[in-house]
Amino acid sequence: MINIAVSGASGRMGQRIIALINQSEDLRLSGAIERSGAETIGKVAGNSILITDNAADAIKNSDVLIEFSNPEATMKHLDITQRLSKKIVIGTTALSNDDVETIRQAAKTCSVLLSPNMSLGVNILFKLTGILTDLLADKGFDIEIVEAHHRNKVDAPSGTAGKIADIVAGHLGISLTDNGKYGRHGVVGKRTGSEIGIHSIRGGDIVGDHKVIYAGDGEILEISHRATSRDTFAAGALEAARFLYKQKAGLYSTSDLLK
Repeated sequence: MINIAVSGASGRMGQRIIALINQSEDLRLSGAIERSGAETIGKVAGNSILITDNAADAIKNSDVLIEFSNPEATMKHLDITQRLSKKIVIGTTALSNDDVETIRQAAKTCSVLLSPNMSLGVNILFKLTGILTDLLADKGFDIEIVEAHHRNKVDAPSGTAGKIADIVAGHLGISLTDNGKYGRHGVVGKRTGSEIGIHSIRGGDIVGDHKVIYAGDGEILEISHRATSRDTFAAGALEAARFLYKQKAGLYSTSDLLK
């Protein structure tokens, strides 16, 4: 039995992760973490586990922490996880470059799986993006990324769109910092051949849509992924936890699961 703590336990994702843990035969909820002052503190999350703002207590009784909160809380919980010699699955988005570097350093002594999207389909989309970008890099195709999420998502672009853009830039051998164009407004001039367009849509209860557009002269090739349920991401996070439970210290991604 693998003991799982969930950070962001009261959020949409946290609730679905906990629900699936409670339905599983090999996982047990051992901790449920929320921010101090949250209305859900002290309420039952599942299996008589109370939601707490004491992250250390929740983590010390667990084998793996599944982290879906905000960057600040994630960094604090990563430090606790490392000190307690536990393992952590990080699905938090909007992490800074400094945050990612801190995670890399922590992974030298701690087992960490970091992914902006836990969906199997999205991770296949990542692989396809690399393949298509290689095939079309010198064929004059312009590459644009469009993502759509619900009205309550606070960061843009999504972590998944950012990962797609990183993949495209890497396979083109260019800098995303210099060539990423996040939406367009006004007289922006002609599109350069090295631009990578990233565009965000927010509305309704869209779970998550991502599209990569390869636009050439006289033809357009698109690959896309549409999530219709958060259970896709929750189930992926649990698979990540099962995988990480068996791993030594190191930095892993969901692509390691696909192997």
